[in-house]
Amino acid sequence: MNWFFEFITNPYLIAPIAAWFVAQNLKVIIDTVINKKFDPNRFFGDGGMPSCHSATVSALACICGLGQGFGSVEFALSAIFCAVVCRDAMGVRMETGKQAIVLNEFIKLFGKHSEKKLSSIKLKEFVGHTPLQVGAGIIIGVGVSVAVYFIFGNFGAI
Repeated sequence: MNWFFEFITNPYLIAPIAAWFVAQNLKVIIDTVINKKFDPNRFFGDGGMPSCHSATVSALACICGLGQGFGSVEFALSAIFCAVVCRDAMGVRMETGKQAIVLNEFIKLFGKHSEKKLSSIKLKEFVGHTPLQVGAGIIIGVGVSVAVYFIFGNFGAI
């Protein structure tokens, strides 16, 4: 049973999971305020403010740096992973969302006149992030990992 305790008290898991949880809940709150309507699908949806992907990977990189040192292999690997994920969120995934918007418009226009049921196809448009959304995610990730570090650091767990 010792492995289970180690698993659930592992700060290298807790920080990223907590950062994801905080960012995802903030995303739901922000979406509800902006759209004046609660959408439970936003709890697990992509896109929006803040970026949960960025919060998660930046928390991982930060807790690795704090716990293992900013000159460690663990920090280097997680920092590169963080950079790739954050860049992808602003680049490829953002462009995918823009393309989905255009394609959905084409489907609406030409789907009515098609023999196939194109009108039943709806591509997901809300998948990428703006630099502000990624930056907010990074701030959340760093903040949560610093909090986790001080909570666990006081107990000598890191």
